[in-house]
Amino acid sequence: MNKTVALVNEWAAFEERHPDGNLEDFCRHYLARKNEQKVKGRLVGGVIPGFNSGLLLKIIGRISKLNMWYANIALKGTELNQIEEFGVLVTIRQEKNPRKTEVIYANLFELSSGTDMLNRLIKRNLVREYDDKEDKRSKRLELTAKGEKVVEQCTERIKKNATLMAHDLSEDDKELCIQLLKGLEIKFSSLWLQHRGKSFEEIYSSLVKEEPKPAAKKKQL
Repeated sequence: MNKTVALVNEWAAFEERHPDGNLEDFCRHYLARKNEQKVKGRLVGGVIPGFNSGLLLKIIGRISKLNMWYANIALKGTELNQIEEFGVLVTIRQEKNPRKTEVIYANLFELSSGTDMLNRLIKRNLVREYDDKEDKRSKRLELTAKGEKVVEQCTERIKKNATLMAHDLSEDDKELCIQLLKGLEIKFSSLWLQHRGKSFEEIYSSLVKEEPKPAAKKKQL
């Protein structure tokens, strides 16, 4: 096959899968596929799903759990007990006096578990809670001086943990992973609150349009 034609076909396939991807994204994707490194060791623990969607999500889930495990080690000796607390504090600082519910849902917590975590942070004098002037039913949050110091201290440790976890990936590989997965995160981060209280069947049918099965051919007598 002509090299130009082959390249155009590769680009067409990439564009179909990643309509928002640009030329740089395509180049990273193409080179990553052509230059896959042989990884030694057993892939994931337990049962390996026999379909790509399941295997992909199992790999993501295990990496997430391992990241939390190492991050919690990195946070030992600080005022924080777990990586989720760091995420909450950073959200409060970044959003500048956000509502309590905004912080909880931004970190993908249910209202009850998120409220419990915030109450613990308030009790440890890392966060201050006060009434919302515009809506008396709501509460707003801000970091205390102690909370600001803790965020500064823990940010360096969390950065080191990220470096530790992704050390073997090149910058191009990282950018490619971000390009491939960011759409998934954006999509479900915007949907999960709408799906609360719905059955899995309702959620599935609203998001997955299955191809109709071909009608069975009638046997001729």
